[in-house]
Amino acid sequence: MKNEEIKLDIHDKPSGLSWIGLSLQHMFSMFGSTVIVPLLVGLSPSIALFASGIGTLLHILITKGKIPAYMGSSFAFITPMLALMKTTGIGGVQQGVIAVGLVYLVVAALVWMLGTDWIDRLLPPIVVGPIVVVIGLSLASAAAQDAMMKNNHYDLTYFLIALATLFLAIFFNMKLKGFLGMIPILLAIVCGYLISMACGLVDLHAIASAPWFKIPHFELLGTEKGFHLEWNAILVMAPIAFVTMTEHMGHLMVLGELTHRNFFKDPGLNRTLAGDGAASLAAGLLGGPAVTSYGENIGVMAITKVYSVYVIVGAALFAMAFAFVNKLNVLIMQMPLPVIGGISFLLFGTIASSGIKVMVDDHLDLNNKRNLMIASVVLVIGVGNAYLQIGSFQFTGVALATVIGIGLNLILPQQPANE
Repeated sequence: MKNEEIKLDIHDKPSGLSWIGLSLQHMFSMFGSTVIVPLLVGLSPSIALFASGIGTLLHILITKGKIPAYMGSSFAFITPMLALMKTTGIGGVQQGVIAVGLVYLVVAALVWMLGTDWIDRLLPPIVVGPIVVVIGLSLASAAAQDAMMKNNHYDLTYFLIALATLFLAIFFNMKLKGFLGMIPILLAIVCGYLISMACGLVDLHAIASAPWFKIPHFELLGTEKGFHLEWNAILVMAPIAFVTMTEHMGHLMVLGELTHRNFFKDPGLNRTLAGDGAASLAAGLLGGPAVTSYGENIGVMAITKVYSVYVIVGAALFAMAFAFVNKLNVLIMQMPLPVIGGISFLLFGTIASSGIKVMVDDHLDLNNKRNLMIASVVLVIGVGNAYLQIGSFQFTGVALATVIGIGLNLILPQQPANE
């Protein structure tokens, strides 16, 4: 029985023009974050964009088309990749990214052999709800930074553009109907871009002078300077895969709540982990950063109620095509930060609100001390981005909050001794 809240369910196929618009909306939403990772590290943004498309298609194929997840560049690996670029170069980074993919595949195989019944015990609503809230709110400072700061200094024009973009997105969500009602985020981004252009924040000369087409320089593993095994790169990158796995599970929780499905059981955590692993494996072979499912795209789905996997496939194909269309690449790379920040206020907030909905729908009683202890600790550790560091290995924010939340749920008694 179809849920009336959903405009397009996972296997619903949109019509021609609406399909294009919905897919472009997802591509625009993930574009900024996906290309900023390689820009920070020193990798090719075009390759990262192409790898995100390939990775998304692999993930959809491996999960049998049952999960509408977009795979974009992961921020969790920026620090080790920066260090490796100065020592081992691109070859070491590639081996590290491939190692991340292999770790995912090994864990997926273990899950396949051991089953998933343990997931319900590890991740009940009192753990899931606060973790989903943390996933949204842990990104809040990044959204505010984009919205307010120009070269590390507060800029009023930036903030006004961010607010204008935000309020337009809210207005379009509330007032538009039909096809336009399904692409409010894309419309707000376009309007914010035009406002930024009028304020002189877009380099029009860079767009005009850029060539229309350019083939990305794919860094196929071992073709640049021959193949040398870089154990240091592998040992630095591989453990962080366990951190992003917890974020991956959190995203599955959010998507499950939005679509009213249990993805841990169908298609199964083994397939979702294998999809993530294959995506990072492909990215590493091409010379791109490790990839992961994207909160930005989950936010778009939460707002629009459009969960069609065909829309995500379209976004992946557009991303791969845009990797070769250099002028459009430059056009989107000129996307002003306040536009991204303004939209992120809504996208990330929607994810956090989904976590609150989990707790409300399950009628969780926060007067119960056990529930209060678990929720309080998960929220503050996750939102505060507390981290555990051992040597060069850092266990941060969402991942640490998830592990502690699971641990508390397993060890705390159902009834406190003083009640």
